[in-house]
Amino acid sequence: MRLSDRLEHRQSSAIRASMSKDRKRTSTDRNSDPLATLKARVQAALFARLGTRLYDSSLTEDKLLAFVQQELAAVVAQEEAPLSREERQTLVRDVSNDVMGYGPIAEFLDDDTVSEIMVNSLDAIYVEREGQLHQTYARFLSEDHLRRIIERIVAQVGRRIDESAPMVDARLPDGSRVNAVIPPLAVDGPALTIRKFARDAFQVDDLIGFGTLTAEVADLLRACVVGRLNILVSGGTGTGKTTLLNVLSSYVPNGQRIVTIEDAVELQLRQDHVVRLESRPTNIEGKGEVSIRDLVRNSLRMRPDRIIVGEVRSGETLDMLQAMNTGHEGSLSTVHANTPRDAITRMETMVLMAGMELPIRAVREQIAAAIDLIVHLNRMRDGTRRVTTIAEVQGMQGEVVTLQDIFTFDYDAGVDEHGRYLGRLRPTGLRPGFAERLSRSGVELGPLMFGGLAGIDRATRR
Repeated sequence: MRLSDRLEHRQSSAIRASMSKDRKRTSTDRNSDPLATLKARVQAALFARLGTRLYDSSLTEDKLLAFVQQELAAVVAQEEAPLSREERQTLVRDVSNDVMGYGPIAEFLDDDTVSEIMVNSLDAIYVEREGQLHQTYARFLSEDHLRRIIERIVAQVGRRIDESAPMVDARLPDGSRVNAVIPPLAVDGPALTIRKFARDAFQVDDLIGFGTLTAEVADLLRACVVGRLNILVSGGTGTGKTTLLNVLSSYVPNGQRIVTIEDAVELQLRQDHVVRLESRPTNIEGKGEVSIRDLVRNSLRMRPDRIIVGEVRSGETLDMLQAMNTGHEGSLSTVHANTPRDAITRMETMVLMAGMELPIRAVREQIAAAIDLIVHLNRMRDGTRRVTTIAEVQGMQGEVVTLQDIFTFDYDAGVDEHGRYLGRLRPTGLRPGFAERLSRSGVELGPLMFGGLAGIDRATRR
């Protein structure tokens, strides 16, 4: 069985099992659980007894768990409801999980088929599987319950969320990205979004199996990274930019010094010589912020061979371009954009956000000189994430940065009976100008690479 078939069969089986479980539990009336009211009452009493000690950083996880279970046992003992031994154990376990863990979303965090969790309100929880959204049976007991889960998540990384700071970005211990918004910004109550972090980072063979790219394109990208081209990965939200960036980063030779700069650490590099930097927001007093731009500037003093910026969003774009133009070839980054051309336009705007009054032509010349290759991803209607364009930045023609498509996605191939796109990346027949540069670096491209997909000389793998 081919790799792609094995991956599809494995994922489909897991997803069918998860969705079957969802449907089974959804069919049960949420209000039919006789323990629900008692659980809410016990939980409220427990929170009242715990107070601020629940977020006491001086307590270890084991000590806090023992303290919670002790207090919980006392609260349950005060209840006069007739409970069997099994019901009492279930009550203690569920309330303990809600207090110490992530409540009703915990099972989705443990479900490998779920890639994103979206909590719109206490009883509107959605998950993403294979790029498709599904509403779940799960619900929080109250808005206070949801709010406490959010506070617990952000407290773990030393951040806060309240009326004065009603919006926060954080991450779970496994690296999953968290965004939370509470009233008054969130009109219908607290909202929580979690983009899960893969336990095992996807490798290039996984992306080939998913249809994100082809083996020939993977070899081309490997050659471009080894040959120290500056590469920008572009795409919309949730298209897989960070995943592809992680794969590209894996091609960097092991002997080079890499500095990664991210808002929240997501890259999983396997090289030995890696320094990871993470930005920091303001503290409670509104001080202590360390921005991505600060880190990019500092990285230049760290003797990096390669600089990898998780995503450029603002003025740090100017510093990154200058680094690429001053001896740090082979650097990588991502940007939100709908097309490669939009990526160039967005970078122009972000350079101007640095506060430097530069002529627009000077900005475009910086971009044209720094970026060699743009790899663009799209999230298709069938839920899959595909590389749809690979474009070379050729330089300036008049006042415009010129691009040349090397590979484009074949939309004309249509879809199968399941609505899945049958197309793949196809060469445009144009040989990129950087081919000679790669050749001078000792990386040879096959003569038919851009016309017959013969592939790259396998010597580039050595």
